[in-house]
Amino acid sequence: MSNAERLGFDLERLARARQVLVQHVSGHTTPGGVGMVVRREGTAAQWAVGRHTYDASAREVRPDDLYDLASLTKVVVTTTLCMVLEEAGRLDLDAPVGERISAFTGKGRDQVTARHLLAHCGGLPAHRHFYRTCRSKTEVLEAICGIALAYEPGKETVYSDLGFLLLGALVEQASGERLERLAQRLIFDPVGMEETVYRPGADLLARIPPTEYDRTWRDRLVHGEVHDENAAGMGGVAPHAGLFGTADDLGRFLRLFLCEGRWEGRRIFSMARIRRFTSRAGIVPGSTRALGWDTVSKEGSSAGRFFLPRSYGHLGFTGTSMWADPERNLGVVLLTNRVHPTRENQGIRALRPAFHDAVSGALTENRG
Repeated sequence: MSNAERLGFDLERLARARQVLVQHVSGHTTPGGVGMVVRREGTAAQWAVGRHTYDASAREVRPDDLYDLASLTKVVVTTTLCMVLEEAGRLDLDAPVGERISAFTGKGRDQVTARHLLAHCGGLPAHRHFYRTCRSKTEVLEAICGIALAYEPGKETVYSDLGFLLLGALVEQASGERLERLAQRLIFDPVGMEETVYRPGADLLARIPPTEYDRTWRDRLVHGEVHDENAAGMGGVAPHAGLFGTADDLGRFLRLFLCEGRWEGRRIFSMARIRRFTSRAGIVPGSTRALGWDTVSKEGSSAGRFFLPRSYGHLGFTGTSMWADPERNLGVVLLTNRVHPTRENQGIRALRPAFHDAVSGALTENRG
């Protein structure tokens, strides 16, 4: 019996998930990708499909390739650090942000809390092109503190990179450590995420699929450096983007969350905190947002049609995603470089739900 069968999957149906990935690679949704299916007990399946680029001579995708994880950085690093620091009593999610970041003052700002920022309802707009005018992390933070709120905190949901940039500053203030070092010490090392890194070295370049050909700022192919312009302008380390990693590492991360924080006999994260951070925040009526994470919507979810209401996940702009369904003991990682050679390609919107539906259809039982 195969490992997938032992973990409760029908092999023939599970193969359909790989076929979905193959079809989308053939249809140029992405040059290639890696898919992984996990349960608490282990990895059920992993596939590597396609090549790093559309060039027929390009390197074939391998299971251990490192992808630009883009906004998965928000949940793997910044959200998790908020969770750990809150548990340690070093970060109060309900204290005004201005108590720690004195420059964050002005109309309405005294109402903004870390909880608001995690749930994307802190009043901040979605995005600004800081990389065009700012030359450091300090300048980016100063610019955010000078931007007027776009709406009253807690009244709307607007997915905001700015909110997570501010959260990164809060995390560093609360811990007294740089984000990169803190992530290594509190997340990557304890979880065993040995190949999840900011600013990958030249020795890893061959294993990293390139992303976009940037014709507006860098005027070259982006390869081995973060795709997100603001993160690049901050030196490659940012709270909202910048991570590179493998499916294996993200699979370990999801399995730890499915195991509610316990890993190989050790308690790494709080079970109660994981449940709270991955449940809907309940601040803005009707919002699917949890604390950092997102949850499934009734229609049009990237998790497809079958992930149950307690499911949680996140997307990355470069074509990455991860979703967990704790009620069915299921985790799915999908890594692609769909922005190669241009971000105008929107085929990922069809790939993600189709891939998740195929995985869900392969389950032979609901294992809690």
